[in-house]
Amino acid sequence: MNNRVTRLTIQLSAFLLGLCGRGGAQGLIVEPADIIVIHGRVYTENPKQPWAQAVAIHGAKIVAVGDDTAIEKMRGMGTKVINAGGKLVLPGFTDCHIHFLDGSLSLGRVNLGGAKDVSDIQKKLREYAAEHAGDDWIVGRGWNYAMFGSETLPHKKYLDEIFPNRPVFLKGFDGHTYWANSKALALAGITHETPDPPNGIIVRDAQTGEATGALKEAAQDLVAKVIPKPTRAEKLLALRAGMKWANEHAIIRVHSAGGDFEIFDLYDEMRHGGDLSLRMYIAYFLNPPSLRPQDLEAIEAARKKFHDEWIDAGAVKFMLDGVVESHTAAMLEPYSDDPSLKGRPFWEPANYNAAVADLDKRGLQLFTHAIGDYGVRMALDGYENAGQRNHKRDRRWRIEHIETVTAADIPRFGRLGVIASMQPLHSYPDADTLDIWARNAGPHRASRAWAWKSIADGGGHLAFGSDWPVVTLSPWEGIQTAVTRQTAEGTPANGFVSEQRLTVEQAVDGYTLGAAFAGRREKTEGSLEVGKLADLIIISQNIFDINPHKIGATTVVATIVGGHLVYQADSK
Repeated sequence: MNNRVTRLTIQLSAFLLGLCGRGGAQGLIVEPADIIVIHGRVYTENPKQPWAQAVAIHGAKIVAVGDDTAIEKMRGMGTKVINAGGKLVLPGFTDCHIHFLDGSLSLGRVNLGGAKDVSDIQKKLREYAAEHAGDDWIVGRGWNYAMFGSETLPHKKYLDEIFPNRPVFLKGFDGHTYWANSKALALAGITHETPDPPNGIIVRDAQTGEATGALKEAAQDLVAKVIPKPTRAEKLLALRAGMKWANEHAIIRVHSAGGDFEIFDLYDEMRHGGDLSLRMYIAYFLNPPSLRPQDLEAIEAARKKFHDEWIDAGAVKFMLDGVVESHTAAMLEPYSDDPSLKGRPFWEPANYNAAVADLDKRGLQLFTHAIGDYGVRMALDGYENAGQRNHKRDRRWRIEHIETVTAADIPRFGRLGVIASMQPLHSYPDADTLDIWARNAGPHRASRAWAWKSIADGGGHLAFGSDWPVVTLSPWEGIQTAVTRQTAEGTPANGFVSEQRLTVEQAVDGYTLGAAFAGRREKTEGSLEVGKLADLIIISQNIFDINPHKIGATTVVATIVGGHLVYQADSK
């Protein structure tokens, strides 16, 4: 790649130039920068100036991008100088699909990620319980289906063995299946007579009809509603920790994928207290089965109040289906491992189409969770219908996840202008993906798994995120997976659907300029250009030049958001 830097490419912001005069004479004054980052390898994401050595910041914006000599001239007595030491400098990353409050709260709860089997889970739970003896409930997340071997789904008996009298409620890694012990089920009033709630399944013993402890989709609400809710103070404490965690992992903005609008007031309080170090774009979660007047009232009130560069409420999220592992993703054809199941969409197509058209007419951006190929088609159909009914405009509809899609629907992303908001680490080809996901989906659907390259080649826009706390917040493992389609150990040898591999540049774009486009902010964010917001990161290694299997080991050296140094590795 060409990293030649020339002083001729130096760009100076017009607001740095002032006119002063004495006796009618005019002269140019160049103010010193507040921060200069020098001696870096600056990857700008600006095609007119792809590489530079240094960046100057004044206030919240970038005022110059160029070589060290030119940027050094903007150094003043009070200028903070950050020597990148030859390290890679990138635009700050946006996580385009995240559950930020949930993830922040999870930092203080038991994390079962990394557990290998049931005994390992029990060990982690015992340790956590001993450290949190004063808590009435044990709440956590992170187990995956592969931990239970051929059983696939968890059972209450494994929790009852160690906690017969203390309620336990554990979210699966994907957030779509939950695991409760007998005490938790009893407190929730779940018996063999309890009916399945709408869009939810209480998994039952085939012989007795008793709940096994596994709860799919909306059935988890039966237990969740009896768990003591965190207080406002606890939420604020968790959010502060979450923001520090995000900044440490390269994140400067998140697209929070659904929630109520209480969260806006929390972020607003943090802003007024000087604690907000992360830009927030939040989608209102619209519950099925239909769009209600109170939903519209809440959406419009939030959009009117919050629409700036720090807190933005311009989006609405639909959820059409579940996940492949638990057979709740909506498929066009039956699941390969169980022909009696296809998954059922959470919205009736007519209700979904009507709600999409109504919200689209109001100028809102729409996110739709769709994992199965029928869910993806239903989302595309709903968007196409809205486009035909409403006036033409720059809509930037989004579909979230898209784990499998038909060949016929791939070109519709480009044709309809639908953004594919995907999470690279979801495709990580471990036992959960290769043994359970691929088995359930079957080879014909697995051949189109996480088809981001095909979507991009067809003219679709890509935007990347993590789905934290489903997987790690760090984007580096996601980039590595998008580029290699292999595990860290290099399996499978030929990659999982290897034709969908991206270049490192394409993957980075999904977190930077592509992400900014997905949030309607490409004019002010996503690249290192004069006049854009001063959001950038310095990282430990040049991910463009190394073995791609080492990208996941990248760490952040420094993070700047809005001209403020919010994270520095050596200051931890």
